[in-house]
Amino acid sequence: MNKPLILCDCSGTNPINADRLAATTNRPCSKLHTALCTHEVEVAAAAIAQGEATICCTQEGRFFSELAAELGAPEPEFLDLRDRAGWTADTGDLIPKMSALVAETALTVPAAKTLDVHSHGLCLIIGPAKTALPVAEKLQDALGVTVLLTDQDDQPVHRGYDVIRGNLRCAAGALGQFQVHIDALQQLDITGRNWAWTAPRDGGQSDCDIILDLTGGTPMFPAPEKREGYLRPDPKDPIAVSDAVFAASQLVGTFEKPLYIRTEALLCAHSRASQSGCTRCLDVCPTGAITSQGDHVSIDPMICAGCGSCASLCPSGALTYDAPPTDSLFVRVQTLARTFVAAGGTAPRLLVVNEHGTEMIALAARFGQGLPANAIPLEVEALNSFGHAEILAALAAGFAKVDILLSPSVERDVQQRELDLATAISGPNTASLLDLSDPDALSDELFAATTPAAIKTPIRPIGTRRQITRQAAKALAPNTEHLPLPDAAPYGAVLVDTDACTLCLSCVSLCPSGALGDNEDKPQLRFQEDACLQCGICANTCPEQAITYEPRLNLTDSALSQVVLHEEDPFECVECGKPFGVKSTIDKITEKLAGKHAMFANSQTAKMIQMCDDCRVAAQFHQHSAPMTGAARPKVRTTDDYLSKRRDH
Repeated sequence: MNKPLILCDCSGTNPINADRLAATTNRPCSKLHTALCTHEVEVAAAAIAQGEATICCTQEGRFFSELAAELGAPEPEFLDLRDRAGWTADTGDLIPKMSALVAETALTVPAAKTLDVHSHGLCLIIGPAKTALPVAEKLQDALGVTVLLTDQDDQPVHRGYDVIRGNLRCAAGALGQFQVHIDALQQLDITGRNWAWTAPRDGGQSDCDIILDLTGGTPMFPAPEKREGYLRPDPKDPIAVSDAVFAASQLVGTFEKPLYIRTEALLCAHSRASQSGCTRCLDVCPTGAITSQGDHVSIDPMICAGCGSCASLCPSGALTYDAPPTDSLFVRVQTLARTFVAAGGTAPRLLVVNEHGTEMIALAARFGQGLPANAIPLEVEALNSFGHAEILAALAAGFAKVDILLSPSVERDVQQRELDLATAISGPNTASLLDLSDPDALSDELFAATTPAAIKTPIRPIGTRRQITRQAAKALAPNTEHLPLPDAAPYGAVLVDTDACTLCLSCVSLCPSGALGDNEDKPQLRFQEDACLQCGICANTCPEQAITYEPRLNLTDSALSQVVLHEEDPFECVECGKPFGVKSTIDKITEKLAGKHAMFANSQTAKMIQMCDDCRVAAQFHQHSAPMTGAARPKVRTTDDYLSKRRDH
C-alpha cells in the first residue's frame, strides 16, 4: 500500500515540489507544510491518527512518536528528505534523488535474527585499590560487585561488595557469560576483628556478566571496544571512568543479540583431510569469534561484533551477512539506481555510510554545503559487509561511482582489499574510500569530484555474490575475455605442470567446490574455472607440487564448463585388456621394480604390476608359494566316516 507522504519544508528551508514527487514516486503527497512540529501539529496529528502516513522528517521523530502514543495510533514511518537531499548548496534538480529515497523507504527489509542474552548484573572490577574501590562504592547498589585488586594497598572496611586479590590469567566470553581464571587468588577472611587475606592459590575460576577493567594495561580481548560487556576506560580520565560506571549500571536484564552471520559448513573451504585451505575469515576477524573446526570454521555469535569482514572475504558463500540479509542490500541498491534514473536523474553516485556517516551528512547539511544532487546516501549496518560484489552490483545497476565513507570502527584493510578487487574488475575511478572526519571536507570532496559516465544499459544481477560479480563484470566489461586480479583474489585459474603431474587425482578428491574433476573412462584432470575458489587445498595436497594459481576473472563461456588440464593414455591390463591406471605411470613403476625388487624378481611376479586389480588378485592367489595361499583345507567328516571307523573295530 502506498502510504501518503506528509511533507514539510522546515520553515521554508527545504524546498520540495510536491506534485512532481507524487508523480515520480506514485505516492500521494500532502501539501507542503512549514512547521509540522510546532504550529501545524494538528495536521501531523490527523495524519498519524489515520495510521498510514510517512512523516518526511526524522529530526522530530521522537516528538511524533510520543504524539502517536498519546493518540493511541501506530508509530508512523519516518523519511529524511531534508538532511540527505533538501539542505544542499546544489541548485540542480533534487526530485530524482528524493524519489530514490522514497522508493527505498517503501522496501520491506527482513529483521535480523536474534538470541536472548541474560545479564544478572554480576560485575567484576579489576584494578588497583585506589581506582577500583571508589568505583565499587558507586556500583554496589546497582550490581553484584566483586573487586579483583591488582596491588597490595588498602582493603574495604565494609561488606557492600566482595574483594579478592590475584593475577587474572585469562578471560573468555562476552556479556552475560564471562569466564575468568585467576592465579595467586586470595580471599578476604572476615571472621575476626582484623580481616586478613587467605593464602594464595592458583586455578581460581569464576563467572560474571560484566567486566570493568581499570588496569589501564593490555586489554584482555582483541578489539576490546567490540566485546560487549567488557568496559575498559582510561583510569586516568575521570569522565571516561564515570561513563563506564554508568554503562555498567545499565547492563542488567535481557538483551537481544543479533545473529550477524549465517553459516553453511558444507560450503566452507577451510580444510579437507587435514590439508589447509582458505583462512581469509580467520585472518581478519577482529574479535577472535571465528575458530577452526576441522574442515570448516565456527563462529561464536556471542563474541561476533558484526563487522561483516568475514562475509565480504568468504569465497564460497559459507559465511554471509544476515543482519539484515545480503539479498535485501542488493535490492536496496538496485531500487535507488532505478528510481533515480526513472525520475530523470543522470550519473548517480552512491555514498555508502554507517550510523557515523549519517551523522556526518546531517552536520554537513545543517552547517555546510550538504550533498550534491546526484550523491545518494545508503546507510548499512556494517561497512565491511559492502564488499566487491556489492560495489559491482551498484555500478551495474546504473551508479556512475561508489564512494564508501570510512568510520573509526571499520576494518580499513578489509575495505581496501575489497575496493582493489572491485576496481580491478570495473576499472579505475569507479569506486573510492573516503577517509574523512570533517563534514565540510566530505562536502568539498563530493562537490569537487568529477563523476564518470554510468553504464549505458543497467542490469540487476541476481544469485549468490559470486554469480552477481560475474554478471556485473560482463556488463561492465562487455568485450573482455579475462580480467587480471590482485593476488589472493577468490577467482582464478588452476595451472598444472603436466610434466610433473602423475594424475593421482588427490586434488580432485579434496576440492571443496567441485572445480576439479576426473573422467571415469580415461585418465583426465578436468577443471571448471567459475567454481574455483582459489582456496589453496589442491596445491597443498598435490604430492608433486604441480599446481599453481592465476588470479583472474574469466568472462568467457569456457569458465562455465569443464576443460581438460591434463590427460594421458590409460594402461591396458596384460591379462584381460581392461584399461586402468596411467600408462606412463605404470611404465615407470615397471621400469623401477621389475627384476630389481624382491617382490618382483621374476617375470611372473613383475607381470602383476601390469595387471588390473581383479587380475592381480587372481594371479597372487594361484601363484606358487603365494603369501595369500593357506594350508590345504581339512576333509569334511561325514556320518559314513564315523560308521566305517566302528565297523573296522
